[in-house]
Amino acid sequence: SPCAFSTAAQQRSTGDECGPEDPSEEPKHPLSDCALEHKAIKLEEQLRDLTERYRKALADSENVRRRTQKFVEDAKLFGIQSFCRDLVEVADILEKTAESAAGHTEPSDPNPTLKKIYEGLSLLEAKLQSVFAKHGLQKMNPVGGRYDPYEHEIICHVPAEGLQPGTVALVTQDGYKLHGRTIRHALVGVAVEAQE
Repeated sequence: SPCAFSTAAQQRSTGDECGPEDPSEEPKHPLSDCALEHKAIKLEEQLRDLTERYRKALADSENVRRRTQKFVEDAKLFGIQSFCRDLVEVADILEKTAESAAGHTEPSDPNPTLKKIYEGLSLLEAKLQSVFAKHGLQKMNPVGGRYDPYEHEIICHVPAEGLQPGTVALVTQDGYKLHGRTIRHALVGVAVEAQE
């Protein structure tokens, strides 16, 4: 039956043009090799640019994290700074009161009450200084040291008798530091060469 053969031939010829039965024709690429290389180079440049941006963003976020952490730590350490400034004034009053009581107390004094008040004030002052030390608040002892404008405030000049000029000769008000940061300058007298 020639009709059956022609139908099969027709089906074969009208089938998919790009099918596996016809290996002589290759599928056509919409872009040439040169265009593909150009596109690949552009994509690599974009990848490098995005990678660099990503690295910078990571570094920036790490810097922000470190700064924020430092800020929080400083806030914890120095949050009590204004409270400490007020408290050192109380310590000054306590110290002056103890010195005054010591000046009026003599070993041969028959008044034991004044002696007990002095002892109580001395214990209270020692306890207050230990609480200060526990929380990082220290009294500065600059006598004999070099004048430092970040820690001392000059209120007078005194002749340098046995001291080098520029050293602290006397302290009229104690200075304090909180964790190494000056919260109250010491009021000092600085030794200077005598003028003839």
